[in-house]
Amino acid sequence: MNKTLFILNDPPYDSDRSYNALRLAGVLTKREGQDIKLFLIGGAASCARANQKLPQGHYNIEIMLHGVIRRHAEVGVCETCMEARGIADHDLVEGAKRSTLEQLTDWTVWADKVLVF
Repeated sequence: MNKTLFILNDPPYDSDRSYNALRLAGVLTKREGQDIKLFLIGGAASCARANQKLPQGHYNIEIMLHGVIRRHAEVGVCETCMEARGIADHDLVEGAKRSTLEQLTDWTVWADKVLVF
């Protein structure tokens, strides 16, 4: 089993980094033998906000995040970053969970590969 941790730092729509991280994570979750975890820190905490409304034809980070969660990726959202942005637990997409730096540390030790976006 290959274990990959993605650490996302950027907000959902200010750059393409979170978008590209979710694209790669989405492809990896479709492959056999892959165990994927994503940790959203800093501006990326907003990637896990539910009910994102975007113009027709624009990519939707919430939908992309649902896709990786549906394929059994674990998603943690930095609690300090959530609080700084006024994001409550009930604001998160289903399957994303409030998390801590302690959890990120555990996941980093667990991972064979850590990809930072």
